[in-house]
Amino acid sequence: MTRIKGHEIAPINITNSFDRRAHQYKNKIVTNLKKIGIRDDDIEVPLERFGIKNVPGTATFWFNDHRLYYSYSRSKTFVNNLYIVQKLIELEVEEVLNGEKSEQEFCNTFTEDKDVENQRKEARELIGVSEDCVDMEEISKKYKVLAKDSHPDMPNGNHEIFQKLNRAHKLLKRELE
Repeated sequence: MTRIKGHEIAPINITNSFDRRAHQYKNKIVTNLKKIGIRDDDIEVPLERFGIKNVPGTATFWFNDHRLYYSYSRSKTFVNNLYIVQKLIELEVEEVLNGEKSEQEFCNTFTEDKDVENQRKEARELIGVSEDCVDMEEISKKYKVLAKDSHPDMPNGNHEIFQKLNRAHKLLKRELE
């Protein structure tokens, strides 16, 4: 089970019909978002030409004047990543429809900056992990070492660097947990 934004999702391992399944997941994303009033024109789910490639699955949509976005990249293939995106959106939409979550809480779940991918790349660079690292334990270990060295209470501490490290770690934690 994978824990994402408070939900437990069982990852699947797709071994055939990658492109067809990617189209199905895109259609499910659109169908679910339409249930809460989002129009087709306000939903972007880019499809990878080859669903077997190791590429993040992403969805961008506009709701109540908010640009909402989610990307998942921990699986080995695009289609498996897109499945997780689809499943998370399905669960979040169900919570809104059941009154368990307000529209604002829904927006908060998916609100991210337009350049979030660049920010994630820079965060990984700052922490000193590879560009495609999705191992939160590895990220946290490196972060703790750097944060300890740059902590303002340490002899060579640097408050600015410490804050940048904190922001980077939070950004990656939001992406991966």
